[in-house]
Amino acid sequence: MTRLEQDSLGRQRIPAGAYYGIQTHRAVQNFPISGLRMPPELTRAYGLIKKAAAAANVQLKALEARKGRAIIRACDELLAGKFDAQIVVDVYQAGAGTSFNMNINEVVANRANELLGAKRGTYRFIHPNDHVNMAQSTNDTFPTAIRLAALMKLGPLNEALGELESALQRKARAFRGIVKSGRTHLQDAVPVSLGREFGAYALALAKARAQIRRLGPVIGELGLGGTAVGTGMNAHPRYRATAIAHLRRWTGFPLRQGEDMMERTESLGDVAQLSGSLRNYSLELIRIANDLRLMSSGPNTGFGEIDLPAIQPGSSIMPGKVNPVMPEMATMVAFQVVGHDATVAMAVQAGQLELNVMMPVVAYNVLQAMALLTTSTRALARRCIEGITADAARCRALSERSLALVTALAPAIGYLNAAKVAKEALAARRSLIDVVVEHGVLSRAQAARALDPRRLAGLPRR
Repeated sequence: MTRLEQDSLGRQRIPAGAYYGIQTHRAVQNFPISGLRMPPELTRAYGLIKKAAAAANVQLKALEARKGRAIIRACDELLAGKFDAQIVVDVYQAGAGTSFNMNINEVVANRANELLGAKRGTYRFIHPNDHVNMAQSTNDTFPTAIRLAALMKLGPLNEALGELESALQRKARAFRGIVKSGRTHLQDAVPVSLGREFGAYALALAKARAQIRRLGPVIGELGLGGTAVGTGMNAHPRYRATAIAHLRRWTGFPLRQGEDMMERTESLGDVAQLSGSLRNYSLELIRIANDLRLMSSGPNTGFGEIDLPAIQPGSSIMPGKVNPVMPEMATMVAFQVVGHDATVAMAVQAGQLELNVMMPVVAYNVLQAMALLTTSTRALARRCIEGITADAARCRALSERSLALVTALAPAIGYLNAAKVAKEALAARRSLIDVVVEHGVLSRAQAARALDPRRLAGLPRR
């Protein structure tokens, strides 16, 4: 069953049951590219924009109240997820997101017409362009939707990052009394506390998280009402302030009118900042995940300083093998987020004159990056960090074997003499204490105190 619809290019037959219309149908035909759809938050953001536009236009007497109520009711159903299956345009579509905007316009228009007693596809009372898209353009609604959708995802992301930070802080407290060998260049270095290592991880992630969180108000500056090129053409003079006020009240987000509507249409620099902050967090996460894999390596031929929770068998051929699967997963996700940011950066710089037509790929990549970091970070915290245990005896034994302990003697005997002691101990496979005592540098008691890893790590002696 089909129905016949017409647009400025001609007529086409549309599936009779579809809420979308001819322009969406053309986009489906033109762009069978990836099978990927935009994240649902973008649909929700667009639903809020169309609802706010209708409410503002009714309030300003630019739209008949009966039509406005029908559009608002249809938007509420869209926001509830009723029409998710009708948002069918591929991520890789017409520039600027016109196809996605029209997909939303047609779905809302057809449902609003139904509510007023008309059949889908007739647009008897409400037209997708004339009424649902009133006082709007793809060029101001799509960048507004990107920013709204990002704000929707910012809260859950912040909570997930905070959960990982807290888990690392708890481990820092639990491991604060455990001494271990420090390592620089993957070689022996002076002793450290395992707790301080985990505390440093928590602080690095806290700083990266704060950078992300600070961008909430930045991306809350909207260009809605700028219409095609930021001049506000075809919009009521008070439409902009009225629509944004509705959005601010409904969402609770720190939304405000852009300082310059043309700048808000042309530039996605604030979205690039957000994407870059996700990349920065990912870089820290990769580093920390790599450390966890190193410290847990073994169990008999690696560092073996910590044990990660054994949550699944690690090999299809080697019985009993258990791998650091959660840090591996988190690292792969972080790599992907770095890739997303590279795409966003290329797209953001590709804007020309009054419009950046690469907005769809920006929307998909930044929102996908936020989603991936939210779920993976929470999984890492719960399935890995919370269950980490330390092998204190192994940590202590390795710290006592570190040649870098000789650093404590350098102020007394000089750098070159200390280096000779270290080289002799390594060549003879003897302890530093034995070599120091043999050379008469210190008594055994003095050497034991001077080279005690706990003291050098700033921990109380036991």
